[in-house]
Amino acid sequence: MSSWPEPLARAYAACEALARSHYENFPVASRLLPPAMRPHVAAVYAFARVADDIADEGAAPPADRQARLRAWQERLHRAAAGAATAASDRPAVTRDDLIFVALGHSIGTLDLPVPLFDDLLSAFGQDIMTARYASWTEVLDYCRRSANPVGRLVLRIAGYRDAALDRSSDALCTALQLTNFWQDFGRDWRAGRLYVPREVQVATGAVEADLECGRMTPAWIRAIEQCVAFTRSLFAGGRAVCDGVRGRLRIELRVTWLGASRILDRVERGVADLRHRRPALGAADVAPILWRAARWTRAQS
Repeated sequence: MSSWPEPLARAYAACEALARSHYENFPVASRLLPPAMRPHVAAVYAFARVADDIADEGAAPPADRQARLRAWQERLHRAAAGAATAASDRPAVTRDDLIFVALGHSIGTLDLPVPLFDDLLSAFGQDIMTARYASWTEVLDYCRRSANPVGRLVLRIAGYRDAALDRSSDALCTALQLTNFWQDFGRDWRAGRLYVPREVQVATGAVEADLECGRMTPAWIRAIEQCVAFTRSLFAGGRAVCDGVRGRLRIELRVTWLGASRILDRVERGVADLRHRRPALGAADVAPILWRAARWTRAQS
């Protein structure tokens, strides 16, 4: 990055600062990532982070948030066409200007597929309007647009263009997204959102009225346990991408897989209190995760 002209270097620095200031299950500013990848991953993250914040700005009417997302998408397409990079020799006025200078450069130099960014914005727009899901099909379609594009973009940034890796990455990213849903079950419920599919609720006898009364009933425990089991099957499908990449990215993905799986274990153990307590990792989890990453066994094909 030091070889880039100052306006471009400053744009990427702004994206990295935004990435470091937020916590996610999917690490975006990790020092495990190859140094050459970090600025580009941070640019993707900064673009998505601001769009997500627009969608979650509850004080603004839905129509206003949708309009702001459309404007964000228009800026994306202008940046992809080279407008932002061409302007990188002029001072950027705002943080958003800097994001699009960096993102336009990443898209142009690495040939990143713009439809993957459009998918992300589609999912953020859905967040504004949709708070319940009838089936796994609907939930997985949301994950296809909200989570899977990130994994595919990371692979493209790393230089991988392989259909099998894409499929395994999709499984891992969907598992990460679902883990976050179950981890945030109580927080999402208080915000008016519920990601447990209606078909699972019906099959287990779980009813929202119990949650409204503050009861985490045996039926809801069974529902979450079913969701956890489904998520574990996706983690199994996501092991291949952790084995199929090389170098530091391999370590990064294995640590990500292990950390999120550990959170899922805690969701399962603490399911009865999930409405009030959010399972999370702490400093004490770092050593065991790294130890397991060092002893990782490749998935059997």
